[in-house]
Amino acid sequence: MPAPPLNELSNRARDIFRLVVEGYIARGQPVGSKTLAGSGGVNLSPASIRSVLQELQDAGLLAAPHTSAGRLPTDVGLRLFVDGIMQVAEPTQAERAQIERGLAQGGTIEAAIAAASSALSEISAAAGVVMVPRREPRLQQLAFVPLSPGRALAVLVGEDGNVENRVIDLPSGASQSSLEQAGNYLTRQLAGRTLAEAVEQVRREIADDRSALDAASRNLVARGLAVWSEDATRRPVLVVRGQANLLDEAALGDLERVRQLLDELENIESIAGVFDAAREAQATRIFIGSENRLFSLTGSSVIASPWRDHEGRVVGVVGVIGPTRLNYARVVPMVDFTAQYLGQSLGKLGFGR
Repeated sequence: MPAPPLNELSNRARDIFRLVVEGYIARGQPVGSKTLAGSGGVNLSPASIRSVLQELQDAGLLAAPHTSAGRLPTDVGLRLFVDGIMQVAEPTQAERAQIERGLAQGGTIEAAIAAASSALSEISAAAGVVMVPRREPRLQQLAFVPLSPGRALAVLVGEDGNVENRVIDLPSGASQSSLEQAGNYLTRQLAGRTLAEAVEQVRREIADDRSALDAASRNLVARGLAVWSEDATRRPVLVVRGQANLLDEAALGDLERVRQLLDELENIESIAGVFDAAREAQATRIFIGSENRLFSLTGSSVIASPWRDHEGRVVGVVGVIGPTRLNYARVVPMVDFTAQYLGQSLGKLGFGR
């Protein structure tokens, strides 16, 4: 059900709706008419407030979990609040300093990413998530080592000394000489290049028949490059910190939902898909509850912002995952600040150059 336009709500209904959402975000519990009447924010009787609450429920903005309970915002209501009513609060000086301290400790790129995720988790009281950019190291050598009839070990060596091995099936007719020929050819093409650059160069040369490779060696070259190209696309890498924050007092009444959310946080590829949807955004994106299929059953929200390298290219996403009662006004600018500062910090560590 789409939300009614904000201007269709009376001032009274808008005020009560805002107080219900703010009360739910603050305490994680439904808000009743007596609470609203005693808060000093609504100069109406409990009976009049109940009438407005029913109107808001009929409009799909609020829901009543039990007959005698108060109301809480629906996903549609939260979206209306976030887009039209919420007043964003900039991160405090202390919060900025905490994020900056974590990222200023130096060390590796991996350490900086982990620090950003931990800082967001601590400040937001949710799970902090950073999508690690798929780095493309410069390569030095690729060799084929025979293992048994029909199988060989492809050994890839990076300029940084890192070595990776993959077992591949050999094409029919592959011999020791074709293994050596393919390895020598690939080493010449890989040296000083990233895998993507090497693949492009090799495909050009083979298409133009400039490789001087026989059929068996060309087949080996294709298999040797494909095993890493395919593997890289299947390896979304995330750093997730602070899952324990999801087990707060308000969650104790719905442990099954929290258990399912924790299970979903283990599904790295699915979470990477959620965060990948924020890569093309110009600003921080918010996915509330059922707006995202992965977290629709757990009543969870995602706040995510792309972060960029020193040339302004999007290379990753940072954000938080938590219950729909996240303090959006506080967390949204915090995620945005972390994304900006993370990009600056990784630039100092040499990422993206």
